[in-house]
Amino acid sequence: GWCPLSPTGAQTTQLLVEPPWRPAVLWDRVTLTCQGSGTTGATTWYKDGQLWGQQGLDHLSVTESGTYTCDRPGSGHSPPVRVLDDELVLQVPARALLEGDTVTLRCRG
Repeated sequence: GWCPLSPTGAQTTQLLVEPPWRPAVLWDRVTLTCQGSGTTGATTWYKDGQLWGQQGLDHLSVTESGTYTCDRPGSGHSPPVRVLDDELVLQVPARALLEGDTVTLRCRG
């Protein structure tokens, strides 16, 4: 369920999505975990570009749809993760997919 890391590995900040499906949907009770080599316990969360949620914690339980990022001192901002409130979604695993991979899709509603 870990998001793919950049070529520089854990020096960048990433967001782990649980359950590990994209797009994430609000009714799945999504939890985001901020991961990286930066300072633990000093995470800053953003929703739609604005400060969001309880700062300092590495985990965030999502209660509203939107686009989330996190920032950790020393490793910077994560790529964004969108959480939708759609009634019907087609999901793929939240991991790096390469041409030729066998992929399980799921239609959720």
